[in-house]
Amino acid sequence: MSEKKQQRSLDSVSRRGFLAVGGVGIVGFSLGESRAAARTNSRAVIQIVMNGGPSHLDTFDPKPDAPREIRGPIRSIDTAIPGVRFAESLPKLAQRANELVILRSLYHDAAPIHETGMQLLLTGALVKNGLCPPNIGVVLSRLLDRKQQPPIAVRLGGTLSATGLNAYRGDGAGLLKATDEESHDMPTLSSLQDSGFSTPDFATLSAKVKRNYGETRFGELFWTAARLVESGVKYVEINTFDKLEGEVTWDAHGCSKTAPGTIFDYRDSLGPQFDQGVSALFDDLQASGLWDQTLVVSTGEMGRTPRINENNGRDHWPHVWSGLLAGGGLEGGQVIGASDATGEAIEDHPIHIGEIPGLIGSYLGVDPATEIQVREGVTWSLPEVAALLG
Repeated sequence: MSEKKQQRSLDSVSRRGFLAVGGVGIVGFSLGESRAAARTNSRAVIQIVMNGGPSHLDTFDPKPDAPREIRGPIRSIDTAIPGVRFAESLPKLAQRANELVILRSLYHDAAPIHETGMQLLLTGALVKNGLCPPNIGVVLSRLLDRKQQPPIAVRLGGTLSATGLNAYRGDGAGLLKATDEESHDMPTLSSLQDSGFSTPDFATLSAKVKRNYGETRFGELFWTAARLVESGVKYVEINTFDKLEGEVTWDAHGCSKTAPGTIFDYRDSLGPQFDQGVSALFDDLQASGLWDQTLVVSTGEMGRTPRINENNGRDHWPHVWSGLLAGGGLEGGQVIGASDATGEAIEDHPIHIGEIPGLIGSYLGVDPATEIQVREGVTWSLPEVAALLG
């Protein structure tokens, strides 16, 4: 590691082995080839942030053989991958699991709160010495071409609030505001409209398209993301929720005042709406020819406790959870990592959540050795993903 990297004020995360199988990358070519390809085509990333921390046991890693207080009331179903099961609320994704890369060993070892998880998921680092690490979308805008129209990066679904603590959530320019060049937070749809850029409108769609996606928050967000990628946006961050406290979200504690969602909401509303919207997004990308050049990353900032609490909810659990990758030239039908029989601990192939921003940057052609000078002796670079893509 260079002297500059040793001097920087925030520590990014590096874990060997992320998404590499025998030294061969999951997209079938080396990181160098990936960067070269990214300069010659219109690659993009859609990051679906499942704000609140979805339960792995009630989505992508059910435990049908565990005791009832762990497996819960949600049944599991077969997927297109033999021996791999999803929760019953995700039938469309189960049917197309052979198109997915399922991550079952995500984790972080910081405080078990939303704010630390969001920092790691969206920046790859934690606040340190009062300095906030920059959001991956802001970094991409800075390194690729911040003056592009349409912009490099756009945030959908608003900026997350009411997470329990008044702390940084990985959603801003952070320490890059200290640079000589002007650094802005990511634009939203409303700010794009203010700048004169034409933005898509879900309300104007035909009834058929709305039915395909679902006339829900998820459906509208996912459809809009596809349209932004079509227009040339390189990175779309989707907040599936913009507020946690008092709302039914993935943060399903079963606490009526602060987090009223329960595992029954996963079964009856959250799961089916997500399943329909994401499946329609995949169909859309495939029909438009963007599937192989658009990487979809979907996960939350933590998992949830294996044991169901007294309110039919599950509490915070950063020790293991699940996520999905799709599109982007990936070889589908893979399951990477594993949790134990009760979903309490990682059994195989740990994947630190702080590597996700590095994955996104690498896919879009950012040289991992690139450093942004913040001030003398302090630089910022994307988190390393040491073994990714060979």
